[in-house]
Amino acid sequence: DDTGEEWGEFLHLPGKKFYDFSEIRQEIVSDTEAKTGKNLGISPNPINLRIFSPNVLTLTLVDLPGLTKVPVGDQPKDIEKQIRDMLLKYISRPNAIILAVTAANTDLANSDGLKLAREVDPDGARTIGVLTKVDLMDKGTDVIDILAGRVIPLRLGYVPVVNRGQRDIETNKSIVVALEYERQFFENHPSYQSKSQYCGTPFLARKLNMILMHHIKTTLPEIKAKITVMRSKYENELHQLGEPVDSTGDV
Repeated sequence: DDTGEEWGEFLHLPGKKFYDFSEIRQEIVSDTEAKTGKNLGISPNPINLRIFSPNVLTLTLVDLPGLTKVPVGDQPKDIEKQIRDMLLKYISRPNAIILAVTAANTDLANSDGLKLAREVDPDGARTIGVLTKVDLMDKGTDVIDILAGRVIPLRLGYVPVVNRGQRDIETNKSIVVALEYERQFFENHPSYQSKSQYCGTPFLARKLNMILMHHIKTTLPEIKAKITVMRSKYENELHQLGEPVDSTGDV
């Protein structure tokens, strides 16, 4: 088998493994178009994709759309309300960790993500701020004050990242190359080089994985207690029903 050790599987294509990740990207596009049409429509139905790799951490991520203010293409007139309702359906769950993504070269006070997150998480206890486009900020500016919690504090803090731009995606710039560019950017930037270990996509992934593991550890005892109570309840019900009846005799 020369297919390698990394693959993806879609829930809507059971049993089929994708080893070529460009094919995974194309299948996401195809299934999106099948659900929403080819002119920027939307659908509340998720596309479920599982990635198996020794190079990734155990995480469950729900990629939600950004808030759209003005409908375009085949989008309905109430697109903003539809997306807002969709977002609230997921982020209102008390166990959900919210990744509020904001471009670092915009005013944080105008962030739609943080505003919506604050509605369901007013104390900022389960919201992580993700600052993108850090490399596109005006020269001489940085996000140090935001990272230090001096602008809009979040208990889980902020992580600055540098993603691929649209042109990078169109020219098939690989994730490996993009991650190396991101690493060098933070390690060589005068504002971030002393804190570079707390910057970038790999640190964000580790942080999320640690939060997930901590959450599992704290909730397992409660889940175990509930199972024990339910098991005891059903065992009592079985005991009250008496011994099994032999069903081999005549009816």
